[in-house]
Amino acid sequence: MKNIVRIAAFCLLGYLLYGCSKQDTQFESYLNGHEVKYPGTVANAHSRPGNLRAALTWNPSSDPSITRYVIYWNNKADSIIYNSTNHNPSDSLTVVIPNLNEYIYSFTVFSYDAKGNRSIPLDINNVRVYGPIYQSGLSNRGYDVTNPYGISADGKLTLNFLKVDTSTHNVFTNIKYTNKAGKESFGKLSADSMSVTLADYKADTKIQFLSAFKPAVNALDTFYVANYEDFPTINSVAICDKKLFKKVYLPNDAKPYEGDTDIDRLWDGSTGPQGFPNIFHSDGNGPLPVVITFDMGALYRGLVAIEETGRNCCHNPDDFEVWGIADLTNATTNLKANDAGWTAEAISKGWKLLKEIKRTDDGSAPLKVNFDPNPPAVRYIRIRIKHNSNNEGNYTNMSELTFWNNALL
Repeated sequence: MKNIVRIAAFCLLGYLLYGCSKQDTQFESYLNGHEVKYPGTVANAHSRPGNLRAALTWNPSSDPSITRYVIYWNNKADSIIYNSTNHNPSDSLTVVIPNLNEYIYSFTVFSYDAKGNRSIPLDINNVRVYGPIYQSGLSNRGYDVTNPYGISADGKLTLNFLKVDTSTHNVFTNIKYTNKAGKESFGKLSADSMSVTLADYKADTKIQFLSAFKPAVNALDTFYVANYEDFPTINSVAICDKKLFKKVYLPNDAKPYEGDTDIDRLWDGSTGPQGFPNIFHSDGNGPLPVVITFDMGALYRGLVAIEETGRNCCHNPDDFEVWGIADLTNATTNLKANDAGWTAEAISKGWKLLKEIKRTDDGSAPLKVNFDPNPPAVRYIRIRIKHNSNNEGNYTNMSELTFWNNALL
């Protein structure tokens, strides 16, 4: 029985020696009478994916004899040497391997000493490398179709985007636009934000966006979608809110013919020429020109147009001026509108002539006219009627006034 045990033990030892002789960790040198030193092995190895490249990072061995590391891949057909004399295990060494294909790699790391002795191998498997195939599958971050943008009262444009799918590792989105100086400019929307504000966007110019991604949180490189995408056209021109309009009477302003024909008829929302009493009808007290004043209820920095609609019969203005001012403080005029000095007095009080409008028809149909470029900030409006289409010189009638403002001017 003892002989059987001895024979079994001897066979097992022989088997183990044979198996070890076939490995990189073999110790056959000892068996052949030669002592071979095996340098220390790296620890805590991990990888980072990149764009046709990868980074391998590890903690070096404390073995002071190590002078370099050799990394193999493609079944040892390719390799790279990394020289290092850092033997502090608390430090990290990183090797970036370039010129790879879009593929999943396995790398083997050996430590070498100055005599050419090498350590047992350390394999780093499942190392992803990304490239054009990954990039071709990327798409720009989606914008909010139902509410793509908003414009603040002070003329700042905010673009609204959808929440990021966290699995895509979107890192940011570049916003390309033209600023108010006419130069190309860029904004950046972070992945954790759903909107970005452009304080200096120039109205009526194109906005484009391009999203950036990383294939993994720790990726070396950022990938961009192949092409910029157009953001929806920004319509910054809107009708001024008539619900905010209020009557204002300054000295010598025209009065209504009766209570139902006051100036608030001019913003009651009527469409097309109206008949009496659904109109503003002046009291006829004094020959033209006459003037009326009202408060738009908000400060508008970009008034771009006015539409005036006359009465369905008569006394419609065919020559009138539109004046504006931001604040009524010290803005009161004392002369009548038909006084030759009225214009000079209005200017001296801070009023700005926005437009003189002359019509060649009977003045009843809606007529929309653009104001001159670069308008001043305006809250209060004065309409100075100089002439009627039927040559009647005392009364004036109008059905509706509508104003448009460009919030980005």
